[in-house]
Amino acid sequence: MSEELIQGIEAPRAASNLVGHQRAESILRDACDERRLAHGWLLAGPPGIGKATLAWRFVKFLQSGGAGEGLTSDPAHPAVRQIEAGGHPDCRLVRRSYAKTSPRRFRTQITVEDVRELGGFMRQTPAFGGWRTVIVDAADEMNVNAANALLKLLEEPPPRTVLLLVSHAPGRLPPTIRSRCQRLVMRPLAKDEVAGVLHDKRPELAPEAVTALARLSGGRPGRAITLADAGGLEVHERLSGLLAGLERSDPVAIQTFADSLTPASAEPAYRAFVDLLMEWLRKRVADAAGGPKVAADRWFAAYDRVFDLTTRGDDLALDRRAVILSSFWALEKAATGAG
Repeated sequence: MSEELIQGIEAPRAASNLVGHQRAESILRDACDERRLAHGWLLAGPPGIGKATLAWRFVKFLQSGGAGEGLTSDPAHPAVRQIEAGGHPDCRLVRRSYAKTSPRRFRTQITVEDVRELGGFMRQTPAFGGWRTVIVDAADEMNVNAANALLKLLEEPPPRTVLLLVSHAPGRLPPTIRSRCQRLVMRPLAKDEVAGVLHDKRPELAPEAVTALARLSGGRPGRAITLADAGGLEVHERLSGLLAGLERSDPVAIQTFADSLTPASAEPAYRAFVDLLMEWLRKRVADAAGGPKVAADRWFAAYDRVFDLTTRGDDLALDRRAVILSSFWALEKAATGAG
């Protein structure tokens, strides 16, 4: 996992505000005020819309006894400072751990070892006599054994314990876990809300870039920020040109594009490429589903192939250039009906 992704995971912990999710905040606040707080919450929605930020805001609110509007808590409160520094004894974050083979590479899944550590934590008396809080980010990344271990904790949680499961795709979670959590669905933001977040976080961006990134974001401010930092607008422009000409593709242009994304220094741009390509493919598959079955099957196959290449390529440390070229070959086959 890249340093950029590590920072992306940690950023919500320190976020001071959350834009566009007043309804979600109200649901959690009302549950607290009315003393009907569920022990398990499933925060569901697309990546980058603020689910993890909401989870950390709620944890800060619970641990500090926040009394402002929504889930506002005093940033100077000792509990809030401890949480943001990663040192609060009654808070835990479960995420993918580092692989044993590399000190800077994360595992591709949350393993049972990552979850088992919660057992001892949840048996302890809260250090400050308040709540135990656990965030799993992202719950979709748990393997089968990890999910089973978490299920046991959800079935018999200690008093005053709250588990917040951040989920990009709740359907991937076992039904037994979903049924034991209160689901809170979070929707993408409006373009102007995304633009506001982007302007606040990246004030150096030109207004036209902010507008373009807000449009590309799909209502996800986290995605807009990631694309901004990765040169996503340039990647999108080049990728769009290549995708528009799939039926009469230019091999030299594709190879040149692949070469530009291969160096280690191009890691953020490569991630932007994968994100933008998969987004384009999801829309293409959806459009094809309403047409002839033969064409739809081709695009479904292309989606599976590209998804497999870009995900397993990381797992197996495949050559990035080969992954990109093979992905375009799969797209060309779908577009032309060749092979």
